[in-house]
Amino acid sequence: MQRRSWAEPFKIKVVEHLRMTTRAERERAIAGAGYNTFLLPSRDVYIDLLTDSGTSAMSDRQWAGMMMGDEAYAGSENFYHLESAVREFYGYRHLIPTHQGRGAEHILSKCCIKPGDSVPGNMYFTTTRAHQELAGGQFVDVIIDEAHDPASLHPFKGDVDLGKLSALIGRVGPARIPYLALHATVNMAGGQPISMANAREVSALCRRHGIRIFMDATRAVENCWFIREREPGYADRPLADILRELCSYTDGCTMSGKKDCLVNIGGFLAVNDDALAEQARNLVVLFEGLHTYGGLAGRDMEAMAIGIAESVSYDHMHARIGQVQYLAGLLEREGVPMVRPVGGHGVFLDARAFLPQLPREQFPAQALAAALYVDSGVRAMERGAVSAGRDPQTGENRYPRLELVRLTIPRRVYTQAHMDVTAESVAGLYQQRGRIVGLRFTYEPESLRFFQARFAPVEGDAVLRR
Repeated sequence: MQRRSWAEPFKIKVVEHLRMTTRAERERAIAGAGYNTFLLPSRDVYIDLLTDSGTSAMSDRQWAGMMMGDEAYAGSENFYHLESAVREFYGYRHLIPTHQGRGAEHILSKCCIKPGDSVPGNMYFTTTRAHQELAGGQFVDVIIDEAHDPASLHPFKGDVDLGKLSALIGRVGPARIPYLALHATVNMAGGQPISMANAREVSALCRRHGIRIFMDATRAVENCWFIREREPGYADRPLADILRELCSYTDGCTMSGKKDCLVNIGGFLAVNDDALAEQARNLVVLFEGLHTYGGLAGRDMEAMAIGIAESVSYDHMHARIGQVQYLAGLLEREGVPMVRPVGGHGVFLDARAFLPQLPREQFPAQALAAALYVDSGVRAMERGAVSAGRDPQTGENRYPRLELVRLTIPRRVYTQAHMDVTAESVAGLYQQRGRIVGLRFTYEPESLRFFQARFAPVEGDAVLRR
């Protein structure tokens, strides 16, 4: 029997009108933004694939929950609803809400990292590494080698290399490793998952040496979907059960609720250790807000509690990742180079293979993202040398093996027709890729430069020649 099509497990109730722009308008807009898609006003964007962070469409139940916000300064009822949801679905004992994920990263780093510490992880993430370095630590990549190869078909490219981790422990000693940063999924590798078997083995190794594990659980439910689809023994397990098992191999997590939890703002730090929780509560009062709101309105915590329950629905996650795979399938038929297998939250174009004529110092991923916007009004983002920043010791640009453009799909926002438009634009650019011009810095901020940096074409006055 022929495989039947699937459809989104929702119907559209409210629409937001989009503004179509001309090529000339887009050329002026991207030049005004210094060829950085982060600096574009959203009114000038047609299809916004910059990020899936805080861009989801909330459900009717979440909007109804917003009307039940208890905006008490202390002890909001919504805090206890969120605490209950985290305990039920993630299994951690203590909840410390924060305004978003990087607030949790900041608190965790200040609590755990001492100057000179080494923090291993399965590939860096920009804000996570920045907070680790600000606390005096040094990030050490211990991901498997396949993660750095966009063509590798390894089903779990987010896995930790146990040999690399063991070598680090032997070199610096467990006392200088405050924790392992375990990302699920691995954003900078193209949204690649970790396997349950690897999480279990990593947990056993770390526990033998007294090293804690803190997971970036931002997209952990997406990771669990891949475990269910790809790992033997999990095909019939509910996502909620898989999530609880995955979290059981860790000591806590940081969370940006703006992804899996289906909200527009909010995050949390969740831990099992009583003393660490108390230390984090003390710091959250200094940097975020009282420990029962952490910089969030009560209504935001309520929406997040409801979103957590909705996120573990298999139908929801099947449609969410299915849309990503649909876009990838369109591009694959046109021969567009991308990270494979397709990850959870977006399609990652391989900018080095897409634009082999551009040297790394001309930032091919940044140039490709800018050219895509000029061509069609689709906003994507760079995940390569610009995002990697500079080495704090040498001041030289870091050039990771992966130079990617991320087409990030917001949850429950766009239709398949929007994916068709996006695919046509990317495929068209690939056919005429010689028209894309490299970029150079005109302004470079000190930290997380990809957010605010400005660029100019290395020749001429346009990133996409006519």
